[in-house]
Amino acid sequence: MELILSIAIGVMTSCGIWLILRPRTYQVIVGLSLLSYAVNLFIFGVGGVKANVPPILGDGLPATALADPVPQALVLTAIVIGFATTALFLVVLLASRGLTGNDHVDGRNEPR
Repeated sequence: MELILSIAIGVMTSCGIWLILRPRTYQVIVGLSLLSYAVNLFIFGVGGVKANVPPILGDGLPATALADPVPQALVLTAIVIGFATTALFLVVLLASRGLTGNDHVDGRNEPR
């Protein structure tokens, strides 16, 4: 399970970085979102991947068998902040496109 998670994090990170380096602002926003999702998966994976473990402490269950709630809380907070940041980026994208007439990051109309 850890191998699949690490491969997914690597693929999402590489796709996010590739999209960030694109000349269009919408692709940059999607790349930033992918990169933030990869970081969220990384933080979630740091907490430990446990399967078939109850979420509450039982009578005969040691406390080490439980999932750590701190990475889960951090990921939940990061999801909310990432959503707000993406909404702000989209508003800035629409304002920039309305003022300049194009959506290139460097302001050029012609392709390189």
